[in-house]
Amino acid sequence: MVLLMRPVFDIAYRIKARTNTLKTKEGTGKGNDGLVKSLCKQGRLREALHILQDMVENGIWPHSSTYDSLLQGCLNAKSLPDAKLLHAHMIQTQFECQDISLGNKLVSIYVKLGSLVEARRVFDEMPVKNVVSWTAMIAAYARHEHGQEALGFFYEMQDVGIQPNHFTFASILPACTDLEVLGEFHDEIVKGGFESNVFVGNGLVDMYAKRGCIEFARELFDKMPQRDVVSWNAMIAGYVQNGLIEDALKLFQEIPKRDVITWNTMMAGYAQCGDVENAVELFEKMPEQNLVSWNTMIAGYVQNGSVKEAFKLFQIMPERNVISWNAVISGFAQNGQVEEALKLFKTMPECNVVSWNAMIAGYSQNGQAENALKLFGQMQMVDMKPNTETFAIVLPACAALAVLEQGNEAHEVVIRSGFQSDVLVGNTLVGMYAKCGSIEDARKVFDRMRQQDSASLSAMIVGYAINGCSKESLELFEQMQFTGLKPDRVTFVGVLSACCHAGLVDEGRQYFDIMTRFYHITPAMEHYGCMIDLLGRAGCFDEANDLINKMPIKPDADMWGSLLSACRTHNNIDLGEKVAQHLIALNPQNPAPYVLLSNIYAAAGRWDDIGSVRNRMKDRKVKKKLGCSWIVIKKQVHAFLVGG
Repeated sequence: MVLLMRPVFDIAYRIKARTNTLKTKEGTGKGNDGLVKSLCKQGRLREALHILQDMVENGIWPHSSTYDSLLQGCLNAKSLPDAKLLHAHMIQTQFECQDISLGNKLVSIYVKLGSLVEARRVFDEMPVKNVVSWTAMIAAYARHEHGQEALGFFYEMQDVGIQPNHFTFASILPACTDLEVLGEFHDEIVKGGFESNVFVGNGLVDMYAKRGCIEFARELFDKMPQRDVVSWNAMIAGYVQNGLIEDALKLFQEIPKRDVITWNTMMAGYAQCGDVENAVELFEKMPEQNLVSWNTMIAGYVQNGSVKEAFKLFQIMPERNVISWNAVISGFAQNGQVEEALKLFKTMPECNVVSWNAMIAGYSQNGQAENALKLFGQMQMVDMKPNTETFAIVLPACAALAVLEQGNEAHEVVIRSGFQSDVLVGNTLVGMYAKCGSIEDARKVFDRMRQQDSASLSAMIVGYAINGCSKESLELFEQMQFTGLKPDRVTFVGVLSACCHAGLVDEGRQYFDIMTRFYHITPAMEHYGCMIDLLGRAGCFDEANDLINKMPIKPDADMWGSLLSACRTHNNIDLGEKVAQHLIALNPQNPAPYVLLSNIYAAAGRWDDIGSVRNRMKDRKVKKKLGCSWIVIKKQVHAFLVGG
């Protein structure tokens, strides 16, 4: 037995040794049992635990129903420490072993209080387990998104001769993230005769809808012999998740009885598709609003850029939780109002990792990468454990500043936090090292990854390309095609960039054709930009101009800018003048096209035209941007402008 709270356990076993010789008379503890139960009902958990301690010290063993009441009291109080203390008493009186229903309850309480490790320990120590015990652990792993563990428990349960019931099947379904596995369990459900059970039916409808099989989910829903409000909510949610808002509304109008979840689901559906007006209308019509309703409406406003309205709603909420605060902070940050976000962040009564991530992302997304890294440092000082999203924000911030030292430190935090085997974090590390110019470190991370996906290879291919290692980039792409992993849009950005840096015009044309014809990837602005840059550098201006005219999307400033740079390199004055005019029309205050055009005129000796360009800049009050560089001093990032 792995002992928790060692001092408590030592005391418990010493008391037990001292009282083993005592005889507990029948009925001796009845009065105390009743008092403990009464105190639990009143929410006075600590007082109840003190009385329990007195009972045990006097050799009076409580009734199992007393422990049941106390466990429920721990759950109501959301107190994991009190649950552990109570567990110590149960070990002392051996109730956690002798009473299987109490053992099951203890497992369930630990799960609901978020301690899956403690739940597993209790389960492993139970000498006798029934289908309820196994189902509790299966549900726990599935709920915490440990699908493989949940499936393993299910098969092990059958191996020891315990057959699943309808609750077991309903619990295992969320672990079936793969359609093939879901289909296998569906067959087992049919064979066992559980398909008509409303709990199992609801689970099947929900899972098929979440896996995109919305028509089959509806077919199952229509065939259900009995439906409850959960059935209807699952189907409405399925339509919402698949973007079928009209079908969701039709079902919403047909439902015999709506609960607050029904209203919240429909409201969220409108918000997700950008229809804030209908979402507000539903919100105001709701017969009952709970905290989820308010948070859903705030999130809807934020998602659609209406941060002002979100904040107004936030201010009049009858109650708030950390989700409410996080939603508004994210809204301000995404809207560029970082100072407003920071004010809220500093006044939060309780922060979680999402709060920190929202604030760090706010700085990073608004061009304040140095502040993002400072806040990440503060996050570690207050012992707030980062998650995968934290690193997905922080590592690109290191890359944006090209500060390898802080990138290395962030990598160390990744290892200390136990995320070194996470694929997403590994991919982000590869990208960070590559953008910081340390392609060797990027390759080391890539090679050490236990698992790689198409994004891993894409990150390495792009990394090689931006560091001028065109040969390695294209070789890795060729290897990728033999691995069975499918390249995506990002992969081809790397491939085309590699061709561009190496001047491989024919290869670039070939890869662009492969991307569209073989992989059926519609070219995005980045792909067209690479091709224009490639053709421009090679002096193929007619082909570049022809590609721009045939593009189904309007060329952006970066594309015109690369073509203008090519015009400067090849002294193409006529095209350079036209391209510069396009760029100036897009953004008259951007100094880059004026400067490049001046350089083109200078190379041709057209000094009068240079003066004309300078006068236009003066008239429009266009100024050249000052150069900016960063330096790390005592683990702090400092920015310096030219002349600073």
